[in-house]
Amino acid sequence: MTLHTLIDYDILRLTWWALIGVLLLAFAVTDGFDLGTGILLPFVARNDIERRVVINSVGPVWEGNQVWLILGGGAIFAAWPQLYAVAFSGFYLAMFAILVALILRPVAFKFRSKREDPGWRARWDGVLFFSGFVPSLIFGVALGNVLQGVPFRLDLDMHIFYEGSFFGLLNPFALLCGLVSVAMLAMHGSAWLQLKTDGVVAERARRYGSMAALATVLLYGCAGLLLWKYVDGYRISSMIDPVGPSNPLLKTVEGHAGAWFVNYTAQPWTMAAPVLGLLGAIGAWLGLRMRREIFTLLCSAVSISGIVLSVGASMFPFILPSSIHPAASLTVWDSSSSHLTLFIMLVVSVIFIPIIVAYTTWVYHVLWGKVDEKAIRDETGHAY
Repeated sequence: MTLHTLIDYDILRLTWWALIGVLLLAFAVTDGFDLGTGILLPFVARNDIERRVVINSVGPVWEGNQVWLILGGGAIFAAWPQLYAVAFSGFYLAMFAILVALILRPVAFKFRSKREDPGWRARWDGVLFFSGFVPSLIFGVALGNVLQGVPFRLDLDMHIFYEGSFFGLLNPFALLCGLVSVAMLAMHGSAWLQLKTDGVVAERARRYGSMAALATVLLYGCAGLLLWKYVDGYRISSMIDPVGPSNPLLKTVEGHAGAWFVNYTAQPWTMAAPVLGLLGAIGAWLGLRMRREIFTLLCSAVSISGIVLSVGASMFPFILPSSIHPAASLTVWDSSSSHLTLFIMLVVSVIFIPIIVAYTTWVYHVLWGKVDEKAIRDETGHAY
């Protein structure tokens, strides 16, 4: 018996499904307030000093937060190669738009204050808004399309054929999911600004954040209702081997109304995810109104976690369903890398993820405290 066979293949597959969720969730919670701050920048800051306060609230940490996105993308590539292939080919233009926005963000951070010209700075402020709004919207649109099924198929040699278009992704339900994402991250950004700023910036963040929190509750509730009433889910109608080969075509899948809610009936504890999504947003609204800084940020993070986890809970064991060839749908049990690959990745993750968490925690501890507007004016202690 070799070392990697000590952990069963089905356990490794399930573990990596959960780990991918954890990595993407860490990105949503940490880089989420960066994106939300960018969305709120034109609304909470009315002059150059106020804008610099907002920018410096995330300036020291935004690069580190993106580590989770890089880890998530790399893990998908290694653990679920078919998912990576379909997502990065079918969603190519959407991914390109996200990358353009994320690439422009550091440029805006670095170049904005190089000149004192108001027009120059205003243009870079527009870029920061763009780099916050566009990824937030597209991530939500992507999840909306995943819930509806993506138009791809596989041939017998496992070649992937994507038959959709970029504008086909911009359907009403997917756009609604995109608005959920924008409202959710704007709420999270406002919670961060309440924690890191004082004065009029914090007051405006509370006002706009309260509206974003209520919008999150309303939009998320509407999306759930539409998903239940009008969006068909998918279910496996044949036997599937959890330790079988990574060949999605060995099963039978059919679309079925309400299929995405079956897991909540079969495993009632999974209802905790959507409930936390709603209660967290309500808690964030209350925290903003009561000026409870830590409480608001925690509630906002709980809301994001619940909303994201509700997608995984409702779809399990599906990872990426196909709308035109349901049998090609990718699931936890038939689209992973080999047993050995998953085991090696797990060992590496057990070693390095705690190191990343420890380092990140230390950085946030060192950088704790509010951004001082007086220090901004005096040009001391702030880089942007």
